Amino acid sequence: MKNLNSVHLNGLRALEAVGRLGSLQAAAEELGVSVGAVSQQVIKAEAQLDQAIFERTPKGMVATEAGGRLLPSLTEGFKALSQAVATTQRRDDSVLTISVAPVFAARWLVYRLDRFAERHPEIRLRMDATTRLVNPALCDVDVGIRVGSGQWPDVKAELLLQQEVFPVCSPAMAARLRQPADIVSLPAVIDGRAMFTWDVWMREAGLSGATLETRHVFNDASLCLDATIAGQGVMLAWQTLASFALQQGQLVAPFGIRAKTGFGHYFVTAEGAREPKKVKDFKVWIREEMTSTLKLFP
Repeated sequence: MKNLNSVHLNGLRALEAVGRLGSLQAAAEELGVSVGAVSQQVIKAEAQLDQAIFERTPKGMVATEAGGRLLPSLTEGFKALSQAVATTQRRDDSVLTISVAPVFAARWLVYRLDRFAERHPEIRLRMDATTRLVNPALCDVDVGIRVGSGQWPDVKAELLLQQEVFPVCSPAMAARLRQPADIVSLPAVIDGRAMFTWDVWMREAGLSGATLETRHVFNDASLCLDATIAGQGVMLAWQTLASFALQQGQLVAPFGIRAKTGFGHYFVTAEGAREPKKVKDFKVWIREEMTSTLKLFP
């Protein structure tokens, strides 16, 4: 392994991340450094290897012939290192590390954590709130919950809930609605990062082609919900996002029409790994809580 002395490990990490993710920006986000730092590491590593590993093109970083030989091996090597570290970090069975999207954590999960603690006082919960899909085999995360198609590489995805969307608005706005077509008279609060559009619900309601006037666009669903609670418009929400506000009477879901988006909430765990008891206990509890949530949507 003496040949590793000629190339800095950080440089190899930068090469691997850029090759796997396809851009300096994505690599910088994963490594937690600036784009400039990743670029410098790549340049230094290429100089130390005396090989151009990437070709800089208008479409991004493209592996050269030498890069095509090197990068897959780097990925396998760093995967093995990451698994070794994760195995060491997982020794404490009293700590359960979960990865969830911030909006799921803030709008659904945090209201229920006391009940989990009461049932499993032997388990201390550690939460990583992030929108980034993590591979539990490569880090200290035990289980993740993500929304999507469930078709993610290198992880095991287990369906928790089929996502359904429906309009929500303040009670005052809901008082103006008599039939589904009346919804177009309301201003819309739009989640700019949503994986669906109003067309999904409009088709289900028999209103294909109908549109709403956009009042606000946010890049965060939680902000959309706050604006809707404040009476600034109507938004297209889903079960876990709106359940607490509906239960508290802050919002109303008029008409009772829900539309499937084709996406779902999924448990994400390490592919091929045996699940420890703490993960199984958490999954059972989440399913029970989800069943309770769905009772709000007859």
